[in-house]
Amino acid sequence: MTSPPGPAHTRELRRGERIVGLSRRRLRLDVVKGPDRKLRRETDADRVTIGTHERCTLPLTDATVSRQHCEIALTGAGYFVRDLGSTNGTHIDRVRLGEAIVTGKARLRIGESVIDMTPLDDTSVLPVSEDTRLGPLRGRSAAMRRVFEVLSRAAKTEATVLITGESGTGKELAARAIHEASERAAGPFAVVDCASLAGNLIESELFGHERGAFTGAVSSRAGAFEAASGGTIFLDELGELPLDLQTRLLGALERREIQRLGSTARRPIDVRVVAATNRDLPREINAGAFREDLYFRIAVITVTMPPLRERPEDIDLYAEDIAGQYPGLALDEATLSRLREQPWPGNVRELRNVLERAAALGEDPGASSTSAAALPKVEGAADPSVPFKVGKAALVEAYERSYVEALMSAHGGNITQAARAAEIDRVYLLRLLDRFGLRKKKRDS
Repeated sequence: MTSPPGPAHTRELRRGERIVGLSRRRLRLDVVKGPDRKLRRETDADRVTIGTHERCTLPLTDATVSRQHCEIALTGAGYFVRDLGSTNGTHIDRVRLGEAIVTGKARLRIGESVIDMTPLDDTSVLPVSEDTRLGPLRGRSAAMRRVFEVLSRAAKTEATVLITGESGTGKELAARAIHEASERAAGPFAVVDCASLAGNLIESELFGHERGAFTGAVSSRAGAFEAASGGTIFLDELGELPLDLQTRLLGALERREIQRLGSTARRPIDVRVVAATNRDLPREINAGAFREDLYFRIAVITVTMPPLRERPEDIDLYAEDIAGQYPGLALDEATLSRLREQPWPGNVRELRNVLERAAALGEDPGASSTSAAALPKVEGAADPSVPFKVGKAALVEAYERSYVEALMSAHGGNITQAARAAEIDRVYLLRLLDRFGLRKKKRDS
């Protein structure tokens, strides 16, 4: 078994040409100042949380620290440290950060506590799936095969699962994969999109209603929890759920029973719960927009779907699968190479849109220098024929790209000056430049 050159913190383990695992350096956290001085944790987890909540990876008693204060995520480039909207901020040395990538030893200051981050020389071996498919999901990259391994293990349990990740990374497909690999596979798979319905309709969709419970309720109706009995309920866009419904959902999960709108009777439920969101729920908790107790009730197992830009080796696989559905859409090596170079902010969904557009219009799918062309153009008045989330994504995408181009032009390509003028973190600006394929055209300081 060999470990070829790669990122310093995570490496692929190979047996010949086959990836058999991931070797990950362990991280040590030492509290060197504050009420919890001498507290130590060592971990090889994907994500580490620090705060005063008892379920944080490094739980502190410092009253100046937020309940979920900051997070450290392991990436190929190093440790991605980000503040979670804490009251007193997260600092490295004397710099208050929103987010930053740390490649070596660093000292964090949060509240009155100081914590040393130390990457260790010893490693843990993380298994990856031998398969390149799990249910409706596909992927040959080590990152996706690691996801397959975690999803497969989660499927064998009854634990609730929270799937996070950017839009278009396949969160609903991951939920279906859990269902299909579980002992509940013969049961129903019910999907509730928490972002698409008004508050009273979401409540009815989840818990059902009796006749006359509200205007338009002309007959009784079972909700998704009842409809999914014996199977799985998938709560998509969980972060969009209003606070009052979060309370009702927590009660249903704790008691394993629901109450229809307009009824006093409680009905037992027998469902597996999987939820997904592209929102930053720990930050939402600190802002008072999401219940902390519901978060920990849902996030018994957390799986993060990796963005497509971090696994370009999967692009060929997806592109060829999608192109196979459209006779006459040819993908030569030059086209595939251009597709691999795209940042794909919309991930696999965006790749599919680009290829479908190319097939419909007879265009070259690799001709665009950026992926922004895949989004529909929304100019002037809002177009109600465009789905809300798609139209919003198009506007945000267009604004961010225009802003970054103008910002860099105004500062002669100097990233540090531009970030300071925009009052954003330098690392975040670098991510935006990479996202739009602009970084190679700009001069760094």
